[in-house]
Amino acid sequence: MKVILKESGEPIGTVVNIFNSGASDLLHVKLTSSRKIPDQTEKTGEGDSGPLVWVPFVEEIVPTVDVEKREMLITPPKGLLELNIRSDMRSKKERRELEWKERKKFQRRLIAAKKKLCEMEQQHVFHGFRYGEKDQRSSLANEIVTVNSKLLRQALEYIGIPSTRLDLHQILATVPRSNRLKVPDNPSSNGTGVLPDPYCTLQRAGCEMISNGKVAIVLILEDIEGTEGTSNNNLVDSVGNESANPLLKALLDDNSRFPKIEDRSAVPLLLVGSTGSISYCQEFFSDHDYFAFDPQKVWFLEEEKLPLVSSSVAEDGKHKILMKSPWEFLQRPIGSAGVISLLSSQDSLLDELGELGVEYVQVRKINQEHKSDHALAGLVDSCKANVGLQVFKDMASEENLDVMLSMSFLRKLVKQVNKLQFEGVEGCNSYVEKVEKEWVDVTPTTPNSYEFRSSIYWCLDAATKNKICVLYPSDY
Repeated sequence: MKVILKESGEPIGTVVNIFNSGASDLLHVKLTSSRKIPDQTEKTGEGDSGPLVWVPFVEEIVPTVDVEKREMLITPPKGLLELNIRSDMRSKKERRELEWKERKKFQRRLIAAKKKLCEMEQQHVFHGFRYGEKDQRSSLANEIVTVNSKLLRQALEYIGIPSTRLDLHQILATVPRSNRLKVPDNPSSNGTGVLPDPYCTLQRAGCEMISNGKVAIVLILEDIEGTEGTSNNNLVDSVGNESANPLLKALLDDNSRFPKIEDRSAVPLLLVGSTGSISYCQEFFSDHDYFAFDPQKVWFLEEEKLPLVSSSVAEDGKHKILMKSPWEFLQRPIGSAGVISLLSSQDSLLDELGELGVEYVQVRKINQEHKSDHALAGLVDSCKANVGLQVFKDMASEENLDVMLSMSFLRKLVKQVNKLQFEGVEGCNSYVEKVEKEWVDVTPTTPNSYEFRSSIYWCLDAATKNKICVLYPSDY
């Protein structure tokens, strides 16, 4: 299969082999002899007789695979091919030893993950290893290794427990009056055309904190419509179309809802979303010079997901993980609290933010009508609060999520991730199961499964009331 650079359309080589490294497959690509190699004499012959390089077979780097044309387009990060070429100059023995070590490392992780699932009596998820092609079995191994079994065990304990939804009216009433700030209706609400104090003062303070890099923004992305479960081709069609996520584009272009262009280089930005959304964002940001953000201060993180489980119990009294295919779990994002769980496995990231001088982390969702108010940062800082909450008229869902956490409190929450509270939401989901020796598609007509959701608002339970501050509309 021919390998072509997407940006220039230049053929660069041919795939000669695929190697399973554990985390993802690697393509072994033989470069064309005419491709210039750093530190080597450029060859002018024709055909694919150049050096062999490794290319990770992931959507961010290999977005398009055209089976009919036997072509794949790649978008390698700068220096990837050259780095691979240099590493490929290692001896054959060294390369084999490296491959062996990687395989052993993954095998150890797989054995540990399978043991945990066995302890939860979920052995049925291993059936796919006896069927399908090598890449499908490899996909199942990756699914097993990446599932957060500890979090799943924790979520299962909430099945059957009535949900206790947060009453924000009650929270607002218990927060000290000095920690509450009413947002004026409009700049002329005081008759002078000027924003009233103390709101104006806190807004200026918040803007200064952001421009000085004291606030890191975590942006929870909506999934790109149509990317879930689609092929690489479909994903690239969505990625290549800027209207695929118009809310993100509108937010990045709006200085009134996002840090100003001149301030963005100081602002750490974490984008959290599905594989499709993150792939889209990486290319989108790269194509637009990171929208004035410093690339070294931008992180793209895949959201925390958990498998769906059957709502009925099996013979052993357990709720069984549902399979989308024999080699893939049926999974869903767990909600905004997934940010806390995600950061619990990213200790170095919190350290990096601390080294950058970050004092507060703001967790937001993109919403067309949601205008994040910089006064929230000023209010949290002035109150020396652990949690800042911007309340909107419609708080029935988390569509208007805007929570600010102090770094010290966030570190505390990360260490208490085992206290995450879940809600088991019943739904109707199709799945596959093995009956005797056949795989059967099951399409239910009534609710048959639970998906687990957890809200970041649970952090309010971990904070004392005098360490919470609230920004709310005047008519709330």
